[in-house]
Amino acid sequence: MAQRVTTEPARNQAINIRANRRQRDLIDRAARMPGKSRSEFMLAAACREAEDVLLDQAFFRLDAETFARFSEMLDAAPPPARLRDLLREKAPWE
Repeated sequence: MAQRVTTEPARNQAINIRANRRQRDLIDRAARMPGKSRSEFMLAAACREAEDVLLDQAFFRLDAETFARFSEMLDAAPPPARLRDLLREKAPWE
């Protein structure tokens, strides 16, 4: 018997949240713009924020071997031509 393969796991965990009427109405208005339900909109927004928070973490732990490899990569100078080209590029936000 073939096993069914899905790209997204089933949503089976509830997340409850309380909001005042103004907040709920604001979220509902925004959710309608891309044609999403309140739940879809809120879940997507919460996941984006969670990813941003996690990606902004400056502290992380490595075991000694991984830290040694990481340090070697940081200490290795990039090829001069590549670095020169990189420094000449305009930043994406400029």
